[in-house]
Amino acid sequence: MVNERLVAVGVPVPGLGRLTYRVPEGLPMPPKGARVSVPLSGRMVIGCVIEPHAQALESGKYRDVAEVVDTESYLPEQVVDLALWVADYYVAGPGDALAMALPPMARRGGKTAFRTMKVVSLIPAVAGTEPPTPKGGRQQEALTLLAPTPDGVSTDVLKKHGVSVPTLRSLERLGLVQFRDEVVERDPFQGAADGGSTPWTLGAGRHEGRDLTPEQALAYRHLEEAAIIGLYRTILLQGVTGSGKTELYLRLAALMLERGRRVLVLVPEIALTPAVAGLFRARFGRRVTIQHSGLSDGERHDQWHRIRRGEVDIVVGTRSAVFAPLADIGLIIVDEEHDSAYKQEEAPRYQGRDVAVVRGRREGAVVVLGSATPSLESAANAQAGRYGHLTLTQRVMDRPLADVRVVDMRKEFAAEGADVMISRDLWAALEARLSKGEQSLILLNRRGFATVVFCRQCAATLECPHCSVTLTFHRTARRMRCHYCNYASAIPKVCGTCGGEFLEQSGFGTERIEAEVRSRFPSARVVRVDRDTIRRRGAIAKILADVARGDVDILVGTQMIAKGHDFPSVTLVGVISADVGLGMADFRAAERTFQLLTQVVGRAGRGEVAGEALIQTLYPDHYSVRSASAQDYAAFLDHEMEFRTRMDYPPRVGLINVIVRGKSLSQALEHAQVLAGLVRRQGPKARILGPAPAPLSKIKDEYRAQFFLKGTHRRAMREAIVRALDSKPDLKRRTMIDVDPYSVM
Repeated sequence: MVNERLVAVGVPVPGLGRLTYRVPEGLPMPPKGARVSVPLSGRMVIGCVIEPHAQALESGKYRDVAEVVDTESYLPEQVVDLALWVADYYVAGPGDALAMALPPMARRGGKTAFRTMKVVSLIPAVAGTEPPTPKGGRQQEALTLLAPTPDGVSTDVLKKHGVSVPTLRSLERLGLVQFRDEVVERDPFQGAADGGSTPWTLGAGRHEGRDLTPEQALAYRHLEEAAIIGLYRTILLQGVTGSGKTELYLRLAALMLERGRRVLVLVPEIALTPAVAGLFRARFGRRVTIQHSGLSDGERHDQWHRIRRGEVDIVVGTRSAVFAPLADIGLIIVDEEHDSAYKQEEAPRYQGRDVAVVRGRREGAVVVLGSATPSLESAANAQAGRYGHLTLTQRVMDRPLADVRVVDMRKEFAAEGADVMISRDLWAALEARLSKGEQSLILLNRRGFATVVFCRQCAATLECPHCSVTLTFHRTARRMRCHYCNYASAIPKVCGTCGGEFLEQSGFGTERIEAEVRSRFPSARVVRVDRDTIRRRGAIAKILADVARGDVDILVGTQMIAKGHDFPSVTLVGVISADVGLGMADFRAAERTFQLLTQVVGRAGRGEVAGEALIQTLYPDHYSVRSASAQDYAAFLDHEMEFRTRMDYPPRVGLINVIVRGKSLSQALEHAQVLAGLVRRQGPKARILGPAPAPLSKIKDEYRAQFFLKGTHRRAMREAIVRALDSKPDLKRRTMIDVDPYSVM
């Protein structure tokens, strides 16, 4: 039975379901999407109303809402519904999903924190009256400064001209001026508005005005037709690197704006935001904004409210921007749709690309999934006819794809020794490009200086005390660090196992490669891009701007430099340890390797000069390496889809990874066995594999066991897990559910 004074609320507590509260008679009834302050376990938390006038519970006992923060919807109803779909599909609490849709400051409750400044303006004289006479030169100077600016001047600006606040208050008492508070937006594009060269503007006009290629024109006609029809449709836009997908995005966005609808653009990583947002900002001006976690809380807050007020037509952001409060969306673009960064690894473990498709269906929007190397899931949907499929096989201006050579490192080790990191061919290619004043890019998808520190006497390795992984040595910081829990320590003087005094370093990451390149080419301008070098806010945007300006000769980095960037002066790409991911116990290993290699090879030769790429590998005959070097997506897709079908892996079936944590591995395995048994009794029409120790059996002092559900009845699989966990609340708190996992480690 519906109760007029009850509300269902989602609170940001991991795994907690919807809670029902009573709204006291003295408080207004909050609508769906409003924030409320509610008591929970002895404290007050901010939740979001997901159902006003909720169903009464059997117990009939309710706690009261303490405060109604918003009398109107704070989150639009369609965003609330999208978050609830995410919570249901990815087996998460509604509050977990709703928290993704809120700007940071809103989660703390209270009034939203806009930044304001004091502005002073003249009071117009009343006809037929004599205005008071100012006293002193300062008052007269203030009036002179204010006279040409009827909208007023900030007190900070007036202070710089020698006019103090007491002087202005005296004029206020005379009835000559008035004060007001004016909201000052924190603008993430600060500095771009003056037309100067910034990370947001570099390269913005490079393709403007260029005619479409015949392939682009044909693809655009199909996209235009879908946009004009104005109904939901998802289209996979598969185009080789440099084929001009972004220009199609821009033209389609312009068409959608002409039709009075708005545009959402998703990119996989913050590092790609300056380039993409800069292009849209150059075309569409201040009606473009950005949303991602790299902004300050104030910037995210202010831009979120601009979106909410309808002052924005285009939003560019990372995966969480899929929840942006943008009304009347007609077009959603998911760039680099294959990228694993669209998958969130904390609750709710949603896939941003898939949520974008769901939002597009609900909004009646056209969804464009763009990639040179589509995910197998998107390729399968296109093959089945669920998605449209457009292809671009040629680069713009008939520029050739990079000439790719594979370097067999087994032969290199035999000739030069086992310590070789950079092959003779790659050294020679780097030297040749430097001599011509061209740029080079070196990819190694592993950061740090040395990946292992071990004792020469007993061969023991230095491991993280909290995780079942070895520590990575970072020379610049002089620390060993765990890349899973961030534990760090100095290198000990002696081995903790045998007391031996000789500790050696083995393996290498981007920091070591940077040092080697600097040593070999001391006059070259070498820059490294990985998580260690871009921690400071704005660092990645500055580096990318330096590269675009030609202030960098050699760029060394991890996968964040491999995709999406358009560097016209990069003519050489070198890939070190191309097979670093192939040995992982993950069914997606070959797909990730192929995508990364194809994407990074595509950074070369996008300008006037033809490009080349060298791929160093121990497995030159692996089909992912062969297909990437030939830039042959079709060959890879056929081989990989055959493997997935034979082994019964996604996209042929649905997969859910269930990880149970414990104080010991035996406890984790025991509890996982109990939970797996409960799930089997639910009859989920799925195979259950395991339990077994997880490949990473300990993370952050917790041991981990896992089992998998594999089948085609996805809802039945999810419901079976939910029912099993509801019957064991203690196990629920120690269990992680990952629907459609991108990592099974």
